[in-house]
Amino acid sequence: MECLEEHENETERHPERKRFRCEVGDDEFEKYLSYSDMCNFIEEQEQNENGTWNFRNIMDHRAVKTGRRTKHQVLIEWESGERSWEDISSIYTTNKYILLEYAMEHDLVSLWDNRRMKLKELEANSQNMLRLINKAKLKSRHGAPVYMYGHEVPRGHREAVELDKKNGDRKWQDSEELETSQLMDYEVFEDRGHISDPSSEPPSEYKKIPYHVVFAVKHDERYKSRLVAGGHMTDAPIGSVYSGVVSLRGVRLVVFLAELNGLKIWQTDVGNAYLEAETKEKVYVIAGPEFGKLEGHVFIIKKALYGLKSSGLRWHERFADVLRSMSFFPCKAEPDIWLRDRGDHYEYIAVYTDDLTIASKNPKVITDELEKVHKFKLKGTGPLEFLLGCDYLREEDGTLCMIPKKYIVKMNDTYLRLFGEKPNTRCQSPMDRDDHPELDKTDFLDTRHTKIYQSLIGSCQWIVQLGRFDIAVHIMSLSSFRMAPRKGHLQRVKRVYGYLSKFKTGAIRFRTEMPDFSDLPLAEYNWDQSPYAGSREELPKDIPTPKGKPVKMFSYADANLMHDALSGKAVTAILHFVNKTPFDWFSKKQNTVNTATFGAEGDAGRTAIEQMRANKLTLLYMGVNVLGPAILFGDNKTIIDSTTSPSSKLHKRHLMLSYHYIREAIASGAYAYSFINGKDNPSDIPSKHWSYNDVWPSLQPILFMPGSVLKIKSRSREKDRNSETG
Repeated sequence: MECLEEHENETERHPERKRFRCEVGDDEFEKYLSYSDMCNFIEEQEQNENGTWNFRNIMDHRAVKTGRRTKHQVLIEWESGERSWEDISSIYTTNKYILLEYAMEHDLVSLWDNRRMKLKELEANSQNMLRLINKAKLKSRHGAPVYMYGHEVPRGHREAVELDKKNGDRKWQDSEELETSQLMDYEVFEDRGHISDPSSEPPSEYKKIPYHVVFAVKHDERYKSRLVAGGHMTDAPIGSVYSGVVSLRGVRLVVFLAELNGLKIWQTDVGNAYLEAETKEKVYVIAGPEFGKLEGHVFIIKKALYGLKSSGLRWHERFADVLRSMSFFPCKAEPDIWLRDRGDHYEYIAVYTDDLTIASKNPKVITDELEKVHKFKLKGTGPLEFLLGCDYLREEDGTLCMIPKKYIVKMNDTYLRLFGEKPNTRCQSPMDRDDHPELDKTDFLDTRHTKIYQSLIGSCQWIVQLGRFDIAVHIMSLSSFRMAPRKGHLQRVKRVYGYLSKFKTGAIRFRTEMPDFSDLPLAEYNWDQSPYAGSREELPKDIPTPKGKPVKMFSYADANLMHDALSGKAVTAILHFVNKTPFDWFSKKQNTVNTATFGAEGDAGRTAIEQMRANKLTLLYMGVNVLGPAILFGDNKTIIDSTTSPSSKLHKRHLMLSYHYIREAIASGAYAYSFINGKDNPSDIPSKHWSYNDVWPSLQPILFMPGSVLKIKSRSREKDRNSETG
């Protein structure tokens, strides 16, 4: 924090007298350390590439006699789960603070102290060293082996070399060489020569930054290396550097419209996309061993290298210019979906950074132009098979479905590595019916298991986005405890993993058949004598001319009163369909506490119509003809009758805004609100902690039943019939 100098002249003559006041940890704990001690501590926090300190815990100790000498050893549990006996001298060298803590706990400080291991000296400052010990414990978390699709991933060049030796191949080194050769092909750097040459010094306005290589294994088991600049060392840009990506909802809409209008769906990946754009940042790096003979050379960065703060924006601007030159224009409601008018239909390109999803009658024309005219290097070009962790395949009848099979396999591999066993598949639901994890009183998890819990929750949140909305409410509930989870919460997440493993075939099927609402009893009212007289839906003036086949929108909404027993908050759950395809879903606790079902259902209805308006606007800006009205189904007859009848009155004034918002939407004629029996409402799936028997009749046809026709079996006691959705 500051340099404390007793006397300026003395410190110049005796540097060891210079001392610093350091802030250690979050509690602003201050202590005095000599300059050399502080530097030693900082150096010890750096990760050794050989992984010598990557152990989890000290389990035991023993004394081993070798002749007249006695060696003291400790039993080490490594991050891999293995255990081995190691001399205390080697552990002291790599992490003396953890060794000190173990020695203090077992009264071994005096026995183990010697000239080389000054444990008594450390013990004298034991209180001051507490935070350093905890810091040292945490650092091995960063050194734990990382696996992707069953392959161990290195953290640096030397570890990549070691792994290649261990595996008996050169896969990681080959991936490094491929990356560096591509950087040279793209002319990313201006080579100014070796650092020892005075002429290699860059201009004064250029700043030196570090870089590192990120290693990964792709879903097809390709080894990938990516050189990433240390952009965190650069100055903050004055302007915004934001660059967006298409939402998964947008991807699903593009795929649906392609299926609806008979377009082919291709995917492609722009190789080294960022390197296609030039950077405006003035930075340079010193080449490391990854560059072979060029190690030690000064490289000025000319292209938008991965890791620089502005690289995402530079690529986004570059590719946007290319698409405009090809006569594409962006969807104003989803800017990373691009359209092109082809007479009787639109072509679409959905852009997720460098991953392109193309919907066209002849997508090869588009990819050829990107390659031959704009000189992009495309990879993985062909029919859509895998995108953002999700598989795309066709069933026997030709129905296209998106199913996260590989992602579930990856989740199970992670689970096996963390817990040494596969997920238990005995349970048929993600959690017990009406379970309340907020009432759990089990012990809190330790630091290590808290990080595991957070990682498991993150994977589950992504798979919900990929289509598994059947666990949405459970993961939403368990996400509330990410900062301080308990053992019972971890057991619940394990059960969710077991459920996904048991029901891993759940998929979103792109069913394009128009639903039949001809016999739906929608009452027509005259709103001319109400406050909503003259209400109409305001539509933008700049929406593109509708082309292609029309679509019908409908949604299901539900609220689960007092879902959270501690706060009393209800949950809003919504399922959105276009024709017979679910394309968007929502499960979230409401912001305020409602004291009755009427209020909770009113909030859910308002949220549903807000989202329906947004979805409709997106489709209109994508050039789609949306047939009205969009229909919202709910299972609370009181809220439906009170919001659809002009003569009804509101007696609960705190619900006024939701009440009027729904009624104005109904009065405009653009939306309809219809009753559905609660037993037949599929939005029960993302609103409650359910049992298998409760939801399977509606869950099975949506996520698990193959075929192009969506039929849901009614669970109503009044009638037992097969009723087509709508």
